[in-house]
Parts: sequence; C-alpha cells; structure tokens
Amino acid sequence: MHPRFIASRIRTSLSDTRVVLLSGPRQSGKTTLAREFAGDGWPFLTLDDATTLAAAQRDPTGFIRGLDRAVIDEVQRAPEVLLAIKQSVDHDRRPGRFLLTGSANLMTLPRVADSLAGRMATIDLLPLSPAEIRGTPSTFLTQAFRGRTPKAGPPVTDAALVATVLAGGYPEALKRSSWPRRQEWHLDYVRAIVQRDVRDLAEIDRLNQMPRLLRILAQHSGQLVNHSGLGAPLGISHVTMMKYAGLFEQLFLIRTLPPWFTNVLKRHIKTPKLYFLDSGLLASLRSLTPARLAADRGPFGALLETFILTEALKLASWSGDGPFEFFHFRDKEQNEVDVVIENADGQLIGLEVKAAASVHPADFGGLRKLAAAAGKRFVAGFVLYDHDTVVPFGDRLFAAPIASLWV
Repeated sequence: MHPRFIASRIRTSLSDTRVVLLSGPRQSGKTTLAREFAGDGWPFLTLDDATTLAAAQRDPTGFIRGLDRAVIDEVQRAPEVLLAIKQSVDHDRRPGRFLLTGSANLMTLPRVADSLAGRMATIDLLPLSPAEIRGTPSTFLTQAFRGRTPKAGPPVTDAALVATVLAGGYPEALKRSSWPRRQEWHLDYVRAIVQRDVRDLAEIDRLNQMPRLLRILAQHSGQLVNHSGLGAPLGISHVTMMKYAGLFEQLFLIRTLPPWFTNVLKRHIKTPKLYFLDSGLLASLRSLTPARLAADRGPFGALLETFILTEALKLASWSGDGPFEFFHFRDKEQNEVDVVIENADGQLIGLEVKAAASVHPADFGGLRKLAAAAGKRFVAGFVLYDHDTVVPFGDRLFAAPIASLWV
C-alpha cells in the first residue's frame, strides 16, 4: 500500500473538529485510508452494504444515536444521516466524533453545507500522485511560494513520462500491467459511476448517453467551456449540458478552472476551462496509448496539461501552507498561463506546461503578463518541460523539469 500524505491532515482535523469528511472520486483510496482510522470503539460502517444502507435510510436518527465515534463510508448514499450527525455532534461536541467518506462533493448540496457548517472539515483525496507512488513527499509548492529555485527531480525519459501520464493515479488501474487492461478498467469505471452514482444524485433522462457525453467532454479537456457546443452532438441544450457537467464535477470526474483576473487588466477572458481529474481516465476515454502517441504526438499536450493540474491539486491537498485556490489566466491577445495558484495571503505562482524538451523566451509570454498584472503578489512562474535541468529565465521565472513536482 502506498503512503497517502494527506493522512496527517486527517489526524490533525480529527483532533479539533467534530466531523471530518474525506471526499473524492470512487476508487481513489478513500475507503482504504479511512479503515486505518477505524478500530476498537470506532466501528467502520459502509453504506455500500445493502443492509447498512437500508438501516441508515429507514431510521437515520436511530442509526446514529448508538454511535459514540464511527467511520461511515460512502455517506452520500444516505445524505439524510447528515442531519442526524449534526444533532449528535451538537449534543456531544468532542472532536473526532465522525470520519465520513463520500464519492460526491456533498458540500455542493445546500442542505448539507448548511447543516454541518462550522462542524465539519472537508478534505479531498484524489488518486495517487507520483510522489506517493515513490514514497517521497513533494515540497514543490512550499519552495515555489517562498521564491526558491525548484529542485530538478530525478531524470525522467520521454517514454517514462508518457507512461506516467497515461497511467493516471487510480490504484486499481495501476495494478494492471497492460494498456488494454487499464483502458478496460477505466471504461468499466465510467459505466459503474453512471449506473450508480449519477442515478443516486439526480433524475437523468438520458442516462444511457452519459458515457458518450464523457467522451465528448474528454475531447475538450484543457479548453474553455462552451456548454452549447459540448451538448450539440447529442442534441442537449445549453442548460441541460450545464446540469450534466455539474453532476460530473460533483462526482470528481471533471473540474472547471475559473479565470484569474484583476481590475488592472482591461482585456481578459472570463470563461472557465474544463479539465478531467485523472489523466489516465482521460487517455482511456480518448483511446490514447503509447503506440498512438508515438505515431502522433499531438494529443499529448492536452493529457500533460491535465496531469500537471491534477498533480498540483494533490500537492496542495497535503501541503501545510494552504489553503490554495486554482485558476487559469488568458487575455484577449491569447497570452495565457495554464495554472495559476493563489495562497491564503493572495500571493501567486503560475505554471505553464510544455510537452517538449526545450524552452524558449517566448514560452514565458503569458507568465510575464501575469506577473505584470499581479505586481508584488506574483512570487514565481514556471514553464514545466520534459527535461532534467532547472534554467532561470529572468526575474522570478524558471524552466523546470516536470519531475520537480515529485521532490
């Protein structure tokens, strides 16, 4: 079992907060991690078990009443128990009463956000990162926000980088040694999510079209969101497409990245960008393999950009310097920065992704525009590229190996 660096954050939250919710996509490792906290006097209850689910749905108050402390897995399957948990922890305010896991972003549901406001810490667990696979916590974000030159990281060959990006981070997929078997796992995963979790969250008229819709979304990962254009191939309206995309985001399959802007900028893009939250799942939905990328390198850029965003999100989830907010930047002249990260003090770093082994001054155009707009808030900008050397490119600007994210 690979170490999950977020475990220390869970322990800290349980020491001072009544309820902790560990949320993230199915099969990201939430249940395995949550079981580490269960033990004597702290039972593990999963709502994926039909009997347990029936008990929670039939009498949520009675289900919770007899629990002093508990780990409750897949709580989104019976959201009615959350009100019972609120009543319990309001009566007994000791920290660490409940550790919950959920495969849907419950905090997007108004009744949940309102009922547990001030009582619950929410921690997101995404699939494995290369740092966790290697067992070495990354300090990239910490060093970046202190304005320090990043570490180069271990040399990574082009073939190894492609393999890492295509593999993604789902533990079960990583256990499969061949690309066809991994792709089969990812596609089975999508079908299972659609048949169970989408149905649990909302009444969907076109449930059978959801896998095809995800494939359409996969072709647009890393692009500006256009709901009308996305829904057109299936005859889905703008409003309905927004609803479906919201469900996929709630299930941690995709994420929309809002634009970063300031009043200093007169000409900037205010449209969010769409990303998948696992590069391996994205590759499978696009039927991309090492052999296909060897014949046509073109699609790799979008995969790599998705991979870098998700890795940055993972680093932020366990960093002790958070919280962080994530954005993209683009102006009317098409100067852009793929990922903009803002810390609690309003400081910014920018990440630009380049699927190549060389970097040129022109590649820093977007980062320079961002630095000018942010002023003193801008700490550093990085063009992440396929090499093994850190190269300064002016004040607070660096070309850095992609492997810098892992050390």
